[in-house]
Amino acid sequence: MTTDAGTDVFEEHRPVLLGVAYRMLGRVADAEDVVQEAWLRWSRADRSEVREPRAYLVRVTTRLAIDRLRQVKARGETYVGPWLPEPYVTDFGDRVPDTAERAVLADSVSLAVLIVLESLSPLERAVFVLREAFGYPYAEIAALLDRGEAAVRQLAGRARRHVDERRPRYEVDPVQRRDLTERFLAAAAGGDLEQLMSLLAPDVRLIGDSGGKAKAPLRILESADHVGRFLSGVAQKGLADATFHFLEVNGGPALLIRTAGAPDSVFQVDVLDGRIQAVYVIRNPDKLKVLADV
Repeated sequence: MTTDAGTDVFEEHRPVLLGVAYRMLGRVADAEDVVQEAWLRWSRADRSEVREPRAYLVRVTTRLAIDRLRQVKARGETYVGPWLPEPYVTDFGDRVPDTAERAVLADSVSLAVLIVLESLSPLERAVFVLREAFGYPYAEIAALLDRGEAAVRQLAGRARRHVDERRPRYEVDPVQRRDLTERFLAAAAGGDLEQLMSLLAPDVRLIGDSGGKAKAPLRILESADHVGRFLSGVAQKGLADATFHFLEVNGGPALLIRTAGAPDSVFQVDVLDGRIQAVYVIRNPDKLKVLADV
């Protein structure tokens, strides 16, 4: 196999590898680092011995991501304020994904699910991602992770139960989510607290991620009153110089706010029964770098 052929094979599988690594790590930059390391290992490997390049590359990427997660946990890294994943653009262009495809995305890459995955062990997370997001059979996952199939099934069941118990319920209809986001923006920008409150579920939660590097709540806000008054206060401080752009992030519509031409914030909402159940606000400038050219 020539070097060019090896490059072509790797590039063919790069989207899958990046998808696995991002779902494992919740950080675009870390996922790209892992995929780059997988490329280095692929380039040094005796590829004549590799019968199934995709399986080989997914195995290497998954193991590297597990190692990265273990390193983070071993260092006991702390984060200032609530943590959210880096926004991951999932724009389909002119192609409209079907309901089943959106359900898979919501079940593996949505902000709500990735928050829950943070509480899984690295192995549980790997099994969940490979099984739920990419549909790998248990036997293949066992081979990828050098584990027995029975052990993998046990890990998968435990991870699935954990996610089902902890993730909030929400709807994945993009039209409804975008409509509520637009009404939410109009009410907040206009300082219309009454209209804003009518869009929020009584037990709505606002999770703001600044990493201590921008202004955002350092704890999760709960209840329509607290969330509504906070958002109204933000609007009153001025959004005159901001521009607003809708884009597809983590499988759902999101609002990108730019100030002075640079990404300032990403807003996304979860919806259930026509009310906003959760508001996600990503303001950490390190996490918004991935949207600089969007």
